[in-house]
Amino acid sequence: MTEPSATDGLAAVLWDMDGTLVDSEKLWDVAIYAAAEWLGGTLTDEQRLTLVGSNMTATARYLLAVTGHAPTDEAIVRTGDWIRDRAAEEFATALPWRPGAREALVALRVAGLPMALVTSTERVLTELALDTLGREFFETIVCGDEVDGLNKPHPEPYLRAARLLGVDPARCVAVEDSSPGTESAVAAGCTVLVVPNDVPVAPGPRRVFRESLLGVDAAAFAEILDQ
Repeated sequence: MTEPSATDGLAAVLWDMDGTLVDSEKLWDVAIYAAAEWLGGTLTDEQRLTLVGSNMTATARYLLAVTGHAPTDEAIVRTGDWIRDRAAEEFATALPWRPGAREALVALRVAGLPMALVTSTERVLTELALDTLGREFFETIVCGDEVDGLNKPHPEPYLRAARLLGVDPARCVAVEDSSPGTESAVAAGCTVLVVPNDVPVAPGPRRVFRESLLGVDAAAFAEILDQ
């Protein structure tokens, strides 16, 4: 008789990127603070923290508003392009891993569990980040400019990843560090492993909290699903 697998019931693990797998929020800091200055204003640390987990359109709209500019469609596109170009300079370098993140990816790959990358970052910058992360870990990738404007905290990014993998979201664990991402994954029906980075995330249903990904292997993910 075959012994039950340590991951029975767990269909896939869905990963956020910025602040979860890599500490790229610090690189976004450079681009976002510089963009505020380019717009002729400044951004406080408190204002910056409200943008953690936001997509490019929302970030550009917010920066225009706080620097005294009308957030017209044209201005949003122009500001987003400026941020994107500045961020690309940072993403082209080796990104710093979050503690335990790469080891967790390797453990899940060895266990044969499907994985998806579900990020609010646009495809062009995600491709640069994948030079550090490794494309081989992910069966599918959902980027912020590929969800028809239905970005986190909307459930569509995680629902789309589950559809592409052909799995039930209720049998998936999502890994997140921000409130918008956590809300997105919960709304999609996933259980969420929350590893906060720059900002706290409120407790709630289907949310399991850890301080880091150190020591989190395939069996640990299966246990998280069962909690």
